[in-house]
Amino acid sequence: MVIKVYVSGISGNKEVKKRQQRVLLILDSKNVNYEVIDIAEPGAEDSKDFMQTNATSLGGTISDPSPRHPLPPQIFNDEVYCGDYDLFDMANEVDEMEKFLKLQISDTTDNLISNAAVHLKNGEVSPEEKEQSEGAVKETEAIESESKENEVPNEQTAQPEIESKDEEANEYEESKDNEAASKVKEDEVSTEDKRREDEQLEEGEETEDVEEGSESVAVAKTEHKADE
Repeated sequence: MVIKVYVSGISGNKEVKKRQQRVLLILDSKNVNYEVIDIAEPGAEDSKDFMQTNATSLGGTISDPSPRHPLPPQIFNDEVYCGDYDLFDMANEVDEMEKFLKLQISDTTDNLISNAAVHLKNGEVSPEEKEQSEGAVKETEAIESESKENEVPNEQTAQPEIESKDEEANEYEESKDNEAASKVKEDEVSTEDKRREDEQLEEGEETEDVEEGSESVAVAKTEHKADE
């Protein structure tokens, strides 16, 4: 089964020309085998009649939305009609090109298998692929080795930093403890000083009371003598 794309090499419609070019580019990108049939070439009257008779979509353009005859490009699978440009473009957008072209998957992958040369027919890996695979493995191993080498210094560097932070934290806690102890001592000294002051005041008051009592006794004795 061969895909046939009917085009016009002398069309004066710029939109038709762009559509024809885009259809062929997309088919090339998808590795689809196709045949281009130019209905404008001399002796292609039968092909032109076949296209116009069997195409059910007119392929209207902006400048000619309702043509009297179907406009190229028109796509067929042998003699089976697939569609015009609009249907082709829609199938490409929704990724249903094989369905639109009425192809089996193997029809579009034959060229890919023959050109890719990924594996030989006997199942062996090709020399090119083997070399690329080995190079990729070596590169991966080199990256992993370099990563491991970089990890060790990082750990060694991180350990002193952690120890330094711990020492700073311990020093800070010790300074706080010292401040608290110093404050407690100050409070104790202040309390002791206050206690002593209070004792001195009490002693002073007792002394005054004794002196006052002595004076009272002396006055009483004097008055008693005077009465006698």
